Amino acid sequence: MSTTLPQQHDLTTKTVGQLVVERPLRARVFEKHGIDFCCGGRKPLRTACEEHGVAVAEVTRAIEAAATAPTAERDWTHEPLGALVTHIVTTYHDSLRTELPRLGTMALKVMQVHGARAPHLARLNELVTAFAEDMFAHMHKEEMVLFPSIREIENGEASQPAWIEMPIGVMVQEHDSAAALLAEMRRVTDDYVAPEWACQTFRALYHGLAELESSMHVHVHLENNILFPRALDLVTA
Repeated sequence: MSTTLPQQHDLTTKTVGQLVVERPLRARVFEKHGIDFCCGGRKPLRTACEEHGVAVAEVTRAIEAAATAPTAERDWTHEPLGALVTHIVTTYHDSLRTELPRLGTMALKVMQVHGARAPHLARLNELVTAFAEDMFAHMHKEEMVLFPSIREIENGEASQPAWIEMPIGVMVQEHDSAAALLAEMRRVTDDYVAPEWACQTFRALYHGLAELESSMHVHVHLENNILFPRALDLVTA
């Protein structure tokens, strides 16, 4: 008897986030099909595919193929939480502190030069500015309050560990807000397809924003689907 159908059924009932937790390379499959695996990671695969008009069987085959591909990604489900926190800060937070001002400068410049011909650039500039402001405040709260508390809980040094449930909830909500801004950036830019007449700065802005979105998906996935659940497990254990 074939085992294909039971395996497929098992995959489609798992959440998108859990599938990426199990095998990080699966994120590439979801990126290709426009399926949100970070903020939308709580949805079962079948539901996510149906909402995006993607064939479940096609995505399932791609996921199964990813299972045999080599990966150098660390298994963050078993690494110390302190190591994961350090990875998030050095890989994503530090990068955002450099990249967001650069993208903001380009967005303003492109709007000033080409805004008359492409009115949507004014809205894009507003979105980039709002995203940067939100993320700088968000990262500060994580690094000054939540992340140190998670380290203390892991080390058994926290006197009232359960209090992190509230700030984690706030961080998840802020991730949702950031995702909404990124989604609108993609919408107003027609999926980051620059017009034929666009200058190099215009094209570099679109490329940078697309890269930002891709990086944010992994960044938020690591927090929403791995760091925060594992920290909460320590509290309730």
